Amino acid sequence: TKCGAMMGATTTMLKAQEAAQGSAPAQQSALDKLLNGLEPVAQQAQLELGSNASAEEIAAHVVKVNVFAGMERLLVYSEPIREKVKNGEVQLHGAVYDITTGKVEFLGQHPRLPLILGMQAGLINTDKSLEAIAESAAQGA
Repeated sequence: TKCGAMMGATTTMLKAQEAAQGSAPAQQSALDKLLNGLEPVAQQAQLELGSNASAEEIAAHVVKVNVFAGMERLLVYSEPIREKVKNGEVQLHGAVYDITTGKVEFLGQHPRLPLILGMQAGLINTDKSLEAIAESAAQGA
C-alpha cells in the first residue's frame, strides 16, 4: 500500500541519517516530530532491505514491519493476550489493507512468535535483521 504516514516516517528517518553524516542538524517540522515515533520501524525495514533500497521500497516494507511491531507490542504488554496465545486459545495474525484496491494481504503470525512468547523484551531490534535474530536463536546465542 502507499501509506502516507509510513512514507513520511521513512523520509524523516532518511533525512535524519543524512543530517547525521553532515555537520548541520536537520530542521524538523511539527509533522516530522510526530513521525519520529515510527523511526524504529523505518530503521528496521531499511536494515532488512539493505542500503540500496529506495525510499519507496523502504516505505512499502515499513507497513509490514509496523504491523509486526504492533503485534509484538500486544504480546509483550498484554498479559491476557500473551497467555491466550501461549495456551493456544487465540492466534494473532497480521494483515495489511490496501486502500487503493480494497484487498487485504494476510501476513500470518509474527515470525518471531516463539521468541516473543519466551521472553518479553525488545520490541524492535535495530541491530540485526529478523533472519540474523532467528539464526542467533537457533545457535543458542
